[in-house]
Amino acid sequence: MRNFTVLRKLSAVVTTIVLVGFVGCRSNGGSESIMLSGAGSTFVYPVMTRWIQDFSQAHPNVRINYQSIGSGGGIQQVKQSTVDFGASDIALSDEMLAGMKPVIQIPGSAGPVCITYNLPDLKQPLQLSPEALAGIFLGNIKTWQDSIIAKDNPGAALPNKPIVVAHRAEGSGTTNIFTTYLAAISPEWQAKVGKGSSVSWPAGVGGKGSEGVTGQIRQSPGAIGYVELTYAEQNHLPVARIKNQAGQFIVPTAQSTTAAINAFSGQLSQDPRTPIVNPPASAADAYPISGLTFLIIPKDGPGKAKRSALKSFVQYVVTDGQATAGSLNYAPLPDGVKQYNQQQLQQMTADGQPLQ
Repeated sequence: MRNFTVLRKLSAVVTTIVLVGFVGCRSNGGSESIMLSGAGSTFVYPVMTRWIQDFSQAHPNVRINYQSIGSGGGIQQVKQSTVDFGASDIALSDEMLAGMKPVIQIPGSAGPVCITYNLPDLKQPLQLSPEALAGIFLGNIKTWQDSIIAKDNPGAALPNKPIVVAHRAEGSGTTNIFTTYLAAISPEWQAKVGKGSSVSWPAGVGGKGSEGVTGQIRQSPGAIGYVELTYAEQNHLPVARIKNQAGQFIVPTAQSTTAAINAFSGQLSQDPRTPIVNPPASAADAYPISGLTFLIIPKDGPGKAKRSALKSFVQYVVTDGQATAGSLNYAPLPDGVKQYNQQQLQQMTADGQPLQ
């Protein structure tokens, strides 16, 4: 009898692994074991991992698997119905939404995109104006002793070295945030390059993922590139202070990103796809290269228990999970955006029927 019980348990485990993300099964205790799957943004991966851990501790019958494959991959998997939810740093446009089954798109968190560099002799944080940053990534500013950079860093020991630009080689939500900023502050960038998850870079070398960009920077004295804040801190990378519209050089933090969100709170409560880069001068403490990350959830799906579990997880993310986001250098959502999210989640159905 005991051997039979063990075999039955092993059979249940095998079934769960094979059907991960698609079905629930009954455990011996009679409670329903539910598997959820998600995929997408690498930008949100550190906090997503914590959200899943914390939620699963409170809901031991729910297991969630999230694959950090990039925003574009997450969007495609939602479109193909191979995951239960996606995460993207790229807001779905009306055109993109028209090619998909109905989905709910809500902000899950926000964070800054950091400018990091390899200047070992620089003893103070690098400061960069929008003019300097656009000129560097356009390839117009070629050396660290350029007068535009020197003006931002009075008295700094800037090296007599050429600038090596490092950027993402593949499509990336982080690239989308960064190029949206560059397009907002530089007419030349907007005309020559534009914005998006993948662009034709005028200068520099590409690296795959944040790891690849970091590798390029570390092996090349005089290099500069962009990564997520959590990644920069975990790898002990220096980050530049960026000049905002108020004329302040701002450090990328959760707090300075929250200031950027608050500057657009009215617009975000109407349309959460509103970019939060380059906030107005009234937001004196706002970091100017910030972006929202979105959860993408099909409006309808099979299985009431599974859909209810997914709704509960997303509700946790946009409410209590925001404190966790703040502890990991992501910016908690303001109340207006949280209220928008709760309203949108009420549209979720299971097999065409409303969820309680």
